[in-house]
Parts: sequence; structure tokens; C-alpha cells
Amino acid sequence: MTQILVPTLGESVTEATVSKWLKKEGEAVAADEPICELETDKVTLEVNAPAAGVIAKISFGEGSNVGVGAVLGEISAGSGAAAAKAPEKANDSKAPAAPAAPAAEKLAPAVQKMVGDNNLNPAAIAGTGKDGRVTKGDVIAHMEAPKPPAAPVAPVLPRAIGPREERVKMTRLRQKIAERLKEAQNTAAMLTTFNEIDMSAVIEMRNAYKDQFEKKHGVKLGFMSFFVKAAVSALREIPAVNAEINGDDIIYKNYYDISVAVSTPQGLVVPVVKDCDVKSMAQIEKDIAGLGARAKDGKITVDEMTGGTFTITNGGVFGSLMSTPIINPPQVAILGMHKTQMRPMVMPNGEIKARPMMYVALSYDHRIIDGREAVTFLVRIKEALEDPQRLILEV
Repeated sequence: MTQILVPTLGESVTEATVSKWLKKEGEAVAADEPICELETDKVTLEVNAPAAGVIAKISFGEGSNVGVGAVLGEISAGSGAAAAKAPEKANDSKAPAAPAAPAAEKLAPAVQKMVGDNNLNPAAIAGTGKDGRVTKGDVIAHMEAPKPPAAPVAPVLPRAIGPREERVKMTRLRQKIAERLKEAQNTAAMLTTFNEIDMSAVIEMRNAYKDQFEKKHGVKLGFMSFFVKAAVSALREIPAVNAEINGDDIIYKNYYDISVAVSTPQGLVVPVVKDCDVKSMAQIEKDIAGLGARAKDGKITVDEMTGGTFTITNGGVFGSLMSTPIINPPQVAILGMHKTQMRPMVMPNGEIKARPMMYVALSYDHRIIDGREAVTFLVRIKEALEDPQRLILEV
């Protein structure tokens, strides 16, 4: 028998959910053929058959949570369908039962009083006395020990569903999105500053060169590469926006891996375009297109979503005129793009002209970024995009 194991899931990811079995018990499989899909809080991963044979046993059904290294099932040798054993439930563990904890009546009267007065469970207290008995010192040590944060408890009795309602379990990705967004709000001293950009120069440059650009590089020239290059220029000038808070320290990052938010049917994911300071606009556009396509197809890897230093999100593609984006921890800032819309603007000579304007927003962690730095950063973005030759000349 060959075991089907849960593979390494990526940085800081220790658990996944079995979202779909692509093969059933008794079905033949080839080596490296996809047989199962796992959903983590970051991506969906395919598990391939470690050897050719027949699926002899599926140990965890769809919807089960599994840890790294868990045995999902077994493959028996042979190419024909074999008699399959009934799947075992994931919770049918044969692990030996834990030794019984000391009963309350076995406690000394003084210890029993301490346990009762503090509403403690004696079974949770490690005993160091004779024959494992709990002493007063054990109770004190138990009370003083740091307690792990309690896991969120689901409602015992969910509300009844009406005739025109439907209950659907949140995916692991959606749960993680909710958790991270709430964590950002609870942890960061988050503030947002706004500005507006006259997109005339970028639009003119794009219209003038988009056909030649696509013909030469095989990818369309979009607005995002302009924003990425403008962000890198501004990050170099204001390094705190590209930094990270680690305890009482600030980690400044002298590289520019820009996370680009992508909306997928499963939820928002943030793949990373790495080393944007040394890449051409053509390569940045290629990377964004490739990452976006893989994200929407559920094929993006954990590595492609790890290590970003700054995030750009474009709500304008959905028609958003203004928003306050939420920081993507452990990053300390995020740039929000919005819809370009013709608006009347007063020119320096007093004339009023219709110009294609875009509101931009920078949400930032005020613990590390001062208001002056945030405003300056956004002004640098504005200056670069209103005069895009600056990006070429790096001035």
C-alpha cells in the first residue's frame, strides 16, 4: 500500500480542508495524476497520486479538515478496480485514550477549595505530587500560566432558515479573509488619506503606444504597470511605507515586491509581483496577467502569494469612485485605485476643462507612518502619473 499524504501547504499554513475528491475508491489512477483538491486559507492545491494503482481507501471525506502529513488515503498496487474498503470517518481515531485526570474527590481539602473557589477544572491541572496528585503549587502554577486565546465558538443553535433563504458554509479562504481584515482593524492604527490624479498624460501615452507595445511584448499595456512603477519610486523616497512592524522593531525592506489584489469567485487573493524595481513595464504587465489568470482558475501557488511589501488594489474596475482599503498585514500601507471619470477641473489659467480624473487612497498604519509621509507618498504617486516621463527618467 502507498499512502496519500497531505503535502506541505506553504508558509505558516498547517491545515487544509478536503474540498473535492477527483477519484473514488476502487478507481485506477496513474502516477502523478490529480486525485484530490485541498483548500487552504490562501489557495486551492491539487494532491497527485504518489504511485500508479487503485484507490483502496479514502480516509477523509470532502469537508474534512486535515493537517500537514495526514494520511488522506491509500493506493494499492495494480491497474484494475479492486474491492474497496468502506471509507473510514476522519474522527474514528484509534489513538489510546488519555489517562484519566485526578478526580475532584482525590484532591486534598485545601486544594479542592482552591479549585472550587476559582471555578477550575481539576482534569486540566498537571499534578506533581505523589502518584500525580495535584498540589496547591500546581493550582497556583496553572492559574498563573499564560492561557492561549480561546478559539471563536460557533453558535450552538443557529437561527432557523426562512423559506427564501439558503445557508452556505464559508470557505476556508473566505474565513481567512474575514479574520485577516478584522485583525488589521484591531491591530493597526489605520488612517486613510486621499488625492486625485489627472490621468490625461497616462491615457495619451497608453493610446499612442499600446499597439506597438502589445505587438512587441505580447501583452496589453494596462494602467497597473504605471501605478506599480510610480509606487516603487515613491517607496524608495518614503521607506516607512515599505516597512513592517515586528514587536518593538521596524524592518525596512530594500526590495519592492508589490501585491496586486485580484478578485476571484472564491474571494479576494493578493498575488505578488516580485522585484518590481528591476523589471520593465512589459514584464510587470506579463506577471500581473499571469498571476491574475492563475488566481481566477484556482491554480496560483502559495509562494506566488507570499512576501509582498506593499499592496495595490483597483476597485475602479468594478466602478468604485472612492473607498478606504484595508491594510494587508504584515504590510503597513495599501494604495487604492478607483474609477477614472471625466470631471470639470479649473486649470492654472482659470479655464474650466473636462479632465479624466481618478481618486486615489492610501490607507496606512499610523504607528509607523506619519501623516506627512503618507501625504508626501500620495503626492509622489500623483506627480509621477501626471508626468509619466518621470517614470522613464527616474526623476
